[in-house]
Amino acid sequence: MTAQTPPFRDSQLPFAKRIDDLLSRLTLDERVAMLHQFGPAVERLGIAAFRTGQEALHGVAWMGPATVFPQAVGLGATWNEELVRRVGEAVSTEVRAMRSRDDRVGLNVWAPTVNLLRHPLWGRNEEGYSEDPRLTSAIATAYTRGLRGDHPAYWRTAPVLKHWLAHNNETDRATASSSVRPRVLHEYDLRAFRETVEAGAVAGVMPAYNLVNGRPNHVSPYLAEQLRTWTDQDLLVCSDAGAPSNLVDSEHYFDTHEQATAAALLAGVDSFTDHGTDSAQIVERVQEALRQGLLTEADIDAAVRRQLSVRFRLGEFDPLLDPYADAKDFDTPAHRALAREAAEQAIVLLKNDGGLLPLIREGTSTGEDIPSVANTPTGEGTPGGEGPRIAVVGLLADECKLDWYSGTLIHRSTPLEGLYDRFGADRVDFAEGVDRVRLRTAEGTYLSVPRADDAREEVRGAAGALDPALLAGCTDLPPLTTDDVGTELALIDWGGGVLTFRAPDGRYLSVAEDGFVRASADQPGGWVVQETFRLEPRSSREGGHGNGHLLRHIGTGRYVSVTADGVKVADENPVVLEPETTERGEDAVAHAAASADVVVVVVGNDPHINGRETEDRTTLALPAHQQRLLDAARAANPRTVLAVTSSYPYAIDPTDLPAVLWTAHGGQAAGAALARVLAGDVSPAGRLPQTWYASDADLPGLLDYDVIGGRQTYLYFEGTPLFPFGHGLSYASFAYADLVARVGEESARVTFTVTNTGDTAADEVAQLYGRPVSPSVPRPRRELLAHRRVHLPAGATTELSFELPLSAFEFWDVAHGGRRLEPGGYELLAGASAEDIRLSATIDPAGTPPAPRPVLERGLRSADFDEQRGVEIVDRTKRSGDAVTPADPDSAGPPSAELVYRACDFGPGARSVTVEVSGEGTLELALDDAPAIAHLDIAPTTGPYAYTSVTSPFAASGVHDLRIELRGPLRFAHVGFSG
Repeated sequence: MTAQTPPFRDSQLPFAKRIDDLLSRLTLDERVAMLHQFGPAVERLGIAAFRTGQEALHGVAWMGPATVFPQAVGLGATWNEELVRRVGEAVSTEVRAMRSRDDRVGLNVWAPTVNLLRHPLWGRNEEGYSEDPRLTSAIATAYTRGLRGDHPAYWRTAPVLKHWLAHNNETDRATASSSVRPRVLHEYDLRAFRETVEAGAVAGVMPAYNLVNGRPNHVSPYLAEQLRTWTDQDLLVCSDAGAPSNLVDSEHYFDTHEQATAAALLAGVDSFTDHGTDSAQIVERVQEALRQGLLTEADIDAAVRRQLSVRFRLGEFDPLLDPYADAKDFDTPAHRALAREAAEQAIVLLKNDGGLLPLIREGTSTGEDIPSVANTPTGEGTPGGEGPRIAVVGLLADECKLDWYSGTLIHRSTPLEGLYDRFGADRVDFAEGVDRVRLRTAEGTYLSVPRADDAREEVRGAAGALDPALLAGCTDLPPLTTDDVGTELALIDWGGGVLTFRAPDGRYLSVAEDGFVRASADQPGGWVVQETFRLEPRSSREGGHGNGHLLRHIGTGRYVSVTADGVKVADENPVVLEPETTERGEDAVAHAAASADVVVVVVGNDPHINGRETEDRTTLALPAHQQRLLDAARAANPRTVLAVTSSYPYAIDPTDLPAVLWTAHGGQAAGAALARVLAGDVSPAGRLPQTWYASDADLPGLLDYDVIGGRQTYLYFEGTPLFPFGHGLSYASFAYADLVARVGEESARVTFTVTNTGDTAADEVAQLYGRPVSPSVPRPRRELLAHRRVHLPAGATTELSFELPLSAFEFWDVAHGGRRLEPGGYELLAGASAEDIRLSATIDPAGTPPAPRPVLERGLRSADFDEQRGVEIVDRTKRSGDAVTPADPDSAGPPSAELVYRACDFGPGARSVTVEVSGEGTLELALDDAPAIAHLDIAPTTGPYAYTSVTSPFAASGVHDLRIELRGPLRFAHVGFSG
């Protein structure tokens, strides 16, 4: 280091000392400016501008063309950590390569999403890995390791986990509170984050929009009390977009933005994503909070230090030493091959009765078996060669769908294209199954799409955008008109009456900012989708019983009208329309299916419609349009394969279907992967990462986050699933044997063998579950302890070994506020899914016996209940602590709730009880099943956080269950007893 080189530029010094030096050189205004997502350059020190946040969930998103891998839920379905690590490595390499030519691309990547897939109607189901915390953390850890890179000091990218915490609803997502009891918090929601952070490849987290126990996640005490105790590294906490302002504007949690910004910073938020690229408002709020004494310079420094720690690890201040600075690999053959491998490994074979799959070459007239296509010398189909005649039908049969967090496709493979390439175009027939319609006006004219010979072949988002929500619609094409003939449009009903219309040139009807309707979109998409419509009976708007329909544009809420300048959406003068069907989709499907040896029906969702960020689904049912197509295909040809391509589970009826597969939207190679699995080139080995329920009746309420009390996920669900967690079939068969389990002082070692008893090489996903034999509290029916995906040639055997820490058998003991290993037997279950158990053994590790609650010494925190009825957990104060309150009543009368605390030790005797409460109402206390022995009336307090202590006589001794009944709008925080 020369005399002129400041210490923060000295690569020989530890990062901590360099950060200290740099902080000392930055002015307060410069440090405050760094708190916004778009931190400005500090030119006098030669420091570049920096932004947090680059979406990279399954490829580089929003910044133009990039390799697109399967959706996150599809990566979860691979159950393959090594594969997912390689995907993360490829994605981060492309981030680096793209940044070298576009400095808008950031190195602080906002991925992966580790929210657990607790509820399958969650609109963002596609973004998570699994309903199971252990599988989620295993896949997330693999992805973050790939994103980070393997250099000991410098990181390829800096991953931020999303979305802290207990976030599984888009409905009212910025105002709804998740009521999370301590056991669920520690055993379920925190666990996926904790195990991933402890693995050491995480740079930070992003809080979610929602509230947990009445307190917004952006002021969560768990950031300090939990997250930052899990690692010695500085973790960067980045707010979600607009969430800092939500603390005042929608949540009304604070009176002023200065209070809200200060509270978020003190809770642990380091980077504020608000008001797009304009940092002025956040900077002003922080400066005003400083002036009001709500913050100190030390608070600013703590946040900036954590930001700088990430920037140093990314090599920003050591460009010559950064091992990733010259990364150029982008859209390489290796990345393309990896995208196909990932898509193949994500495919789950749900059913295969009668060996319909893999597809074999059969004579179309005699049905005589001939060798499988997979056994041809090259393993590739020959166009025009022998093989089954395949009909591929369905609304997704010729689609390669993207989602909100996808990049722009460079390569594209649909199921139809994959089957063409694999079997030859002359062996494959296609019917999309759209309804073809003309829209007739009351005047007898028809909506018409004008010719646009000079229309640009433009793909939405191809140029990249820091915020694709701001991308404008296309206005350089002529709007629709009316004439005597009209244009035949492809109509798709995506469910719930949500429709899209596509012109003959493949463009979807869309509405731009000027309100005109044009055939201009390559696909439905955008933050507010402008390509969806709803046909509504005329009477629904105008009253009475008029004929015809009105066409409402969902994105604007306005109705389609005809003006002199063209067709547009407006608040007045809607045009009355009647669709005239020229071809029913099921007729085309039935025609194609009837002449085929095998029909493949491809159903599923468009990730921008009916289930996406901002919108939860309302049902598990397959949309009626697609059910019609499936029924038509099955009626025409019993040799029907159902291929579900979706972001989430459906409640389908597989009874009359010989073969069913599921895959998430598989990215750029989805079609090729599906074709190879159907042909038998690849034996499917994906496994379900979440339970597929048989009907909506099996589901809990969307906002019921109590997986224990609500008996949710495979861990607690007591019904019969449609397909269980971990389920997936193979073209081979596997035998399990020789389970041996030995317990040591700190771990249990489990071994067993798996043998491929089939005649083809294949992968198997061996799964190991555990459960206590006689638990003292509700525990999972079975819980995933370990798994391994292994490849076995035909006839081969392998021995699998797992070392399980005894902590894997612990639960959160609310009686004493910590984890406890309960003594007694634990059953170990090895098999192919949560319900397909092949082997079992029992171990008996030494544990800690239960002890009653020492209520005379410590009292009880209200949220530490064992059981409850009608309770919602809320915030005790705006900074920390929990209280409970009766949930909003479903019927008339004051709200009421009941709490049960098991095994409370009142010692030689308690004589009085004191409760800390706010609000107004009554509390009654009873022992065991006896009548109440204490009644406390709570006079109204001045507000929800104005707690008062109320004391009453109370006589109890020994150990009893305590029952507390709450009536009225009160908040109960703590109960204490004195002798």
